[in-house]
Amino acid sequence: MRAVKGEVPEKARAGLKPTLAAQNYFLACSCFPEQDIEVVMPEAGLGKLEATVTRVEYLNADILGIRLEPSRPLEYKAGQFINLFKDETTARCYSLASVPALDKELVLHVRKVPGGLVSGWVFANMKAGDTITISEASGDCFYVEGKPEQNILLIATGSGLAPLYGIIRDALLNGHQGKLSLYHGSYNPDGFYLVEELKKLALAHRNFSYVPCVSEGSGEGEIEARAGYASGMVLDVALADHPDLSGWRVFLCGNPDMVNAAKQKTFFAGASMRDIFADPF
Repeated sequence: MRAVKGEVPEKARAGLKPTLAAQNYFLACSCFPEQDIEVVMPEAGLGKLEATVTRVEYLNADILGIRLEPSRPLEYKAGQFINLFKDETTARCYSLASVPALDKELVLHVRKVPGGLVSGWVFANMKAGDTITISEASGDCFYVEGKPEQNILLIATGSGLAPLYGIIRDALLNGHQGKLSLYHGSYNPDGFYLVEELKKLALAHRNFSYVPCVSEGSGEGEIEARAGYASGMVLDVALADHPDLSGWRVFLCGNPDMVNAAKQKTFFAGASMRDIFADPF
């Protein structure tokens, strides 16, 4: 369940992922309240609100960057997602690439999906000045303070970069000192975006590294290395660089097949399931 008012005893959070505990989730079977608390079921619906579109820009040929100004303050953590409504019954989830302490607006990365009801509408119709409906934020794929020395591996494909871009900047803002190793996979170089921004972050922070991985024509590693790309499937490249993930935290976002395979392989590489956070889409 989730507490919305009052304090829940720490024992009721034992065994939960830190991201769930940070959102006041708890285990009802082991909760013995010491004071009044107000709770809701874990699947309790998210509230809706209006937002104004302030900017629409192409990040690459298939991904739009959407900036939104909500009609009221919206509490969220970098890496969580909101629902974007086309109409009363049609909505899709999009992860937040923005960081509350760094960005005045909400930022989404919307990938064009063939036949997609919402993404097709966004690409065809959305423009600055539009008023749209969104939901409050949800999700447990975000950075939690408390282990500044812990190494973190982040693997994404396509627009799965969106939540990881927010998580990385949030971690750096909070003074994270362990390694932050980002691997972004694409079929070909045209699928990458925010490349210059990520390179600048890597230059400014010695503990952050960025490796774009191209899977098309794998085997031409020498050519791709000269172009600044690693050759191969992003998961294979990341695990080749980090075969032992004991004690690491792991974030996985993007293609469901990659995410599901990565959850298993990073676990077998030593990462605790409690430290693996996944957001397939």
